[in-house]
Amino acid sequence: MNKLINFPYQHVLVLGLAKSGTSAARILLENDVKVRINDITSQESKDIDELKEMGADIITGAHPLSVLDDINLVIKNPGIPYENIIVNEAEKRQIPVVTEIELINYLISNSVIGVTGSNGKTTTTMLIGEMLKMSKCPVEVAGNIGVVASDIAVDLKKDETLVLELSSFQLQGTVRFSPHIAVLLNIYDAHLDYHKTLENYKQAKFNIFKNQTKEDYLVYNVDNHSVNHGAATAKSNKIPFSTTQQLTSGAWIDDNYLYFNGEQIIRRHDIVLVGTHNLENILAAVCAAKLQGATNEGIKRVLTSFSGVKHRLQLVEKVKGRVFYNDSKATNILATEKALASFNQPIILLAGGLDRGNDFDTLVPALNNVKAMIVFGETAEKLEQAAKEANISICRKTTNMKEATKLAYEVSEEGDVVLLSPACASWDQYKTFEERGDMFIQAVHTLK
Repeated sequence: MNKLINFPYQHVLVLGLAKSGTSAARILLENDVKVRINDITSQESKDIDELKEMGADIITGAHPLSVLDDINLVIKNPGIPYENIIVNEAEKRQIPVVTEIELINYLISNSVIGVTGSNGKTTTTMLIGEMLKMSKCPVEVAGNIGVVASDIAVDLKKDETLVLELSSFQLQGTVRFSPHIAVLLNIYDAHLDYHKTLENYKQAKFNIFKNQTKEDYLVYNVDNHSVNHGAATAKSNKIPFSTTQQLTSGAWIDDNYLYFNGEQIIRRHDIVLVGTHNLENILAAVCAAKLQGATNEGIKRVLTSFSGVKHRLQLVEKVKGRVFYNDSKATNILATEKALASFNQPIILLAGGLDRGNDFDTLVPALNNVKAMIVFGETAEKLEQAAKEANISICRKTTNMKEATKLAYEVSEEGDVVLLSPACASWDQYKTFEERGDMFIQAVHTLK
């Protein structure tokens, strides 16, 4: 088990438990750091009982300012906003406020690859991990991908690389954290309800390379203006990638081959993962993996077999000449536009979900290759209007995913793509986008 080294804080407040808070509290207690826990819920749990037994002082059900007394560091759950009363008071008292990710550099000296961006983080993280595995490089994958980073770091072996998916929420709460290889995919308007301004959001993303030195690497998207502008301030070695231009270093792609530092890595035709946006993810992954020692053969094995992360333009099944894709993670219009742009074949689009008040006028130009739409959820009528504006003659309204999938199959023909890419959140009918995607997958399998 790895121990905290040169950790300068004696009394830490863990604000908000959930998975990351529970992990952070447990690690601190195992390293003889005094821990106080404050969670707004008053629900008892096995985790709380265990942490109490380990010596944690636990205050639940409210946020009294006294929880900050004698505290010299706050580790907050990434989802807790900075307007939170305890976070505000901590800043007034000049107590640092960080997220669980900050513990990584105190726990390990291993090579860390950090991946962030508005879109594509999970796919890129998974690709890097698989490329290293296929190259027989010891590796673990964690972070915003669903596995708490510090949980993995505690047991990381000396020769293992740690690949982390990192959100802006996590990165904003970092002071010392610095990956050896930082990957910055893209920056678009996102999470402004949390960060308040686009500039704040950008700076949170730029934290991924803020502490890097000339011994480190920044893999960045030279085609994205915000990324390109931010990368200019990095002190690390800059490794660009591009889908639009030939580069003298880094990774790029033309109609025939994918290149890294001028070397042909794989034929473009042999890459299984679809979508222009996924080409960006692939190029970024190739850069990071090659820097960490991946072989061309290992990279080829991944790119000729990896068909997508579940619910993210995931190839589900081919049924009687129709190819079904699950893109349930597409919870906004931009994500659906990117999914639609990934195919040249005629598309049957399944879309709809939670009504957040927006219309779908901006989606209409992206529907040029859509021959039919199956719509559902609170936004069904708005999407019907979008279909009408796009001159799509077949548009059916339904109430559930099983029926929607069946209708899509009935109106499709051999050679068509049947695409679930809802352009909406799932919460009007499903608990999560994963549940919605799983329903689609089950419905597709029943067609066989």
